[in-house]
Amino acid sequence: MSKREKQAIGQQILSAFRAAGAEEVAPDILLEAETLLDLYGEDIRARAYVTQDPIRGEMMLRPDFTVPVVQMHMANGAEPARYCYLGEVFRKQDHGETRPDHPRDNEYLQAGFELFARDPDADAEVFALFHQILAPLRLQASMGDMDLLMDAVRALPLSGARRAALLHHIWRPKRFARLLARFSAPTLTRSFPESDAPWTGLRSPDEMQARIDRLRTDAAEAPLAPQWVERLERLFTIRAPAPEALRQLRALAAEIPDIAEAVDRLERNLSALAARGIDVEAIHFDASHGRHTMEYYDGMTFSFAAAGHEDWPPVASGGRYDALAAVLGQARGRSIPAVGGVIRPGLVHELGGFE
Repeated sequence: MSKREKQAIGQQILSAFRAAGAEEVAPDILLEAETLLDLYGEDIRARAYVTQDPIRGEMMLRPDFTVPVVQMHMANGAEPARYCYLGEVFRKQDHGETRPDHPRDNEYLQAGFELFARDPDADAEVFALFHQILAPLRLQASMGDMDLLMDAVRALPLSGARRAALLHHIWRPKRFARLLARFSAPTLTRSFPESDAPWTGLRSPDEMQARIDRLRTDAAEAPLAPQWVERLERLFTIRAPAPEALRQLRALAAEIPDIAEAVDRLERNLSALAARGIDVEAIHFDASHGRHTMEYYDGMTFSFAAAGHEDWPPVASGGRYDALAAVLGQARGRSIPAVGGVIRPGLVHELGGFE
């Protein structure tokens, strides 16, 4: 497949985004690594290409478009605003010592749409736009909601430190499961005997003492009751057509009242999609869907996948990222809700395009 063919598909998608009122933008390819590391954490190093500049310091080839688009909007954007773009992103896809039989591209084309608006119908607008563009490909639409999961974690009767640790690892299911198991069992007693020996190590004495104090406090905390673990596991494993998932979530909200607001929002989104002519019965809701997306999504998440190509990434994906927009706008005293997504023109071409 030639780059020209991918670009042609990308231009078709871009035209549809422009027709939906989006302004086309072209963010930089080389970005300051510090900002991305602050937002994503050090885990991004395993997926991004990092280089050193003698003047600008550590730089990173663009791993996605969302951060530079948000930065651009916060600098001079009006409200509401719709942006679209087409360009390459760069990510390390394959890990290990041997090259896989079917390697994924480390450089690939993305066409994207980002909406900055306080309109409660924004989630439905973006999902419906992607649904309309991708309709000829007959893809499977899936949906989740990270706020639903985070509200459930915030409701756990745990210390603030333990809840923060679980929230930090909610996008890393294996680490999250290990932490949840540890917090559900009695804490092993650890001894920190007094000593006249000098402090040694990379951390300062104050930092090490603070760490010891946190461990002592954690050791005194009671384990999480089994019913809370069971409720959380039931929530994380809800997978069903969207209306049925809504029914299950409504029942679970009786046991976890803190998720009721997120469940109400899901119901409004589904009603808004149905009003736009979308068959919500055909949308697959997976409560854990957002745990496998970019870590900045903190509300609705969605993806469109090709049947029979389970080894492919989604043809399109996106979601809401209010917290990211708030963090990047903080220096300018700005904050606005945001939702967006991307389509991979290369995968659209492999499926035969839109014809």
